[in-house]
Amino acid sequence: MEQITRGQGRGEAVRVGVDLAKRVIQVHAVDAAGHVLTSRALARDKFISWCAQLPAGCIVAMETSSSAHHWTRKLIGLGLDAGIIAAQLVSPYRKQGASGKNDANDAAAICEAAGRPQMHFVPVKTIEQQSMLCVHRLREGFKAERVACINRIRGLLAEFGLVFAQSPAVLESVLADVLEDASNEMNTLARLVLQRAQSQWRELDAHLAWCDERIAAHAKDNPTVKKAAALMGIGPVGASASVATVGDFKQFKNGAQFGAWIGLVPRQHSSGGKNNLGGITKRGDTYLRSLLIQGAKSAVMSAHKRSDPISQWTAALRERAGWQKAAVALADKNARILWAVMTKGEAFDARHVSVKPNTTVVAPVAA
Repeated sequence: MEQITRGQGRGEAVRVGVDLAKRVIQVHAVDAAGHVLTSRALARDKFISWCAQLPAGCIVAMETSSSAHHWTRKLIGLGLDAGIIAAQLVSPYRKQGASGKNDANDAAAICEAAGRPQMHFVPVKTIEQQSMLCVHRLREGFKAERVACINRIRGLLAEFGLVFAQSPAVLESVLADVLEDASNEMNTLARLVLQRAQSQWRELDAHLAWCDERIAAHAKDNPTVKKAAALMGIGPVGASASVATVGDFKQFKNGAQFGAWIGLVPRQHSSGGKNNLGGITKRGDTYLRSLLIQGAKSAVMSAHKRSDPISQWTAALRERAGWQKAAVALADKNARILWAVMTKGEAFDARHVSVKPNTTVVAPVAA
C-alpha cells in the first residue's frame, strides 16, 4: 500500500476517482475523512495491478467513455464497488471550473461526485449488450456512408446535366442505363468513376443487409426483444436497441423516470411556482431516442386507420398540436409503456386502459 497511502494518520482508501484515457489513467484516492491519499497518473497496463491493492468494497468511479464498461467489469471482478458517472454530472464538482480542466482535476471531481449520496450512476452493460450495440453502431455508420455515396453519385451525374428524382430506388433503377447510354456527355473516365461508386453502393447495401440479419436474429431469439417489438412504433430495430441499451428495466422506479432518462420529457425553467416548459431535454442515449421518435412518426401517420385508444389519442393530438409534437409525445408514451411491459411481465395490449388504485377514505370517529 505504499503507492496509495501518504502522510501520517491517514486511513485506507475508501473512494477513488479515475479519469480514463488511451495510454495514461489518472487516479485520485481519498480516505473516509476526505484526505487525499494519492493523485497520480498510471500507465494503462499498471492500472489493474494498482487497483488490486485497494481494500474490498472501495468505491471506484469513472466517467462515461469508450472503455468505462470494460474497466468497471474488471474492477467488480476484483471485489471493488466500481461505477460510472455521466460527464455532465461530474463537471459541477470540478473546483477549478471550466478553465481548469485537466486529468488530475477531472479525477478529483469524479472522486468528489462519487461521494454524493444522491448521485446517479450509469448501469454497467454486459458483454452481450455491448456486442449487440456494436451491430447497431456499425449499421448507423453504413447508413451514413450509403447516403454519402448516393449523394456523391447524384453530384457527379449533375455535372453532366443528368438529374433524377430524390428516391434512391429511382436512381438505382436508371443508373445502369445512364452508364450504357452513349448519347450523354460522359466520357469513358467518368463512366468508370460512376461504375466504381455504384459498386461501393452495392457493397454498402450488402453490409446493411448483414446488420439487419443480426438484429432480426436478436429479435427472434430473445423473448424480451419480441415483447418490446409488439409495441406500436418500435419495431425490431428499436426493440433490439432498447433491450441492448437498458438491460434491466427495473432499475427505473417508474415509466416517467425511464422517459426522462432517454430525454423525452420537456425542459424546465420554472421558478416562483410558475411552470415554464420548453422542448425535450435530449438527455441520455441519442440513438435510442431517435429510434423511438422515428418509429413514433410512422405510427402517427397511420393512427387514423386504427381504432384502439392509443391511436385515437395520437390522431387527436396530431390534429391539435401537429404531427411532430404528436410523434414526440407518442415516443414518450411508448417509453412508459415499454417500461411497464418489461417490469410487470405482461404482453402489450393496445386496448388496455390503466385504472388508478382505489383510495380508501377513513371516516372520522364521532366524538
